[in-house]
Amino acid sequence: MRTPSPHLVGLRSLASPCPGAPCRSGDARVDCRLRPTAAGGSAAAAAHRRAAPAPAPRPVPIAADWRDWPYSPGTWVYRRDARGSIALFGPANADASLTLRCDTAARQVYLSRAGTTATPMTIRTSSVTRAVSVQPTGGTPPYVAAALMPNDSLLEAMGFSRGRFVVQQAGMPPLVVPSWAEIERVTEDCRS
Repeated sequence: MRTPSPHLVGLRSLASPCPGAPCRSGDARVDCRLRPTAAGGSAAAAAHRRAAPAPAPRPVPIAADWRDWPYSPGTWVYRRDARGSIALFGPANADASLTLRCDTAARQVYLSRAGTTATPMTIRTSSVTRAVSVQPTGGTPPYVAAALMPNDSLLEAMGFSRGRFVVQQAGMPPLVVPSWAEIERVTEDCRS
């Protein structure tokens, strides 16, 4: 029989049907070295808890399938302005992690991500996976952006992806973004 860990043995000894009874060698329910203390545990288990360092927090495992990854922190916000419209994704009271802008004068949709990495962005949706080239926008805080035509099928794929889509870029953590209506609103603004 495998010997249980000291933490479990201490708990089992308290749950023994005969808590005050003397230990007998070979008793499978109670480790005779671990007697209950007045504080409600075994002396050896208490010493072990004091001596053992707190376990390091484990990182949340990333599932192999991106459709099971947890969402990045944030929410979508839609706005209209003099240039057209913009949908911003990110945490409240912080700069956006991802933006989708309709520039009506240029008849372009710009997909921007916070950062300075000019490597291509890979967009994964439930129907399409595509890498798009990006350029620094030159603003503060820094963003990189990809220019898309309003009728680009990637925009539809992002808006209608099953629950989420992912933006990946070398050297940056992936963004797992919900597929909400703000994406399609910006796209439609540039098509009319």
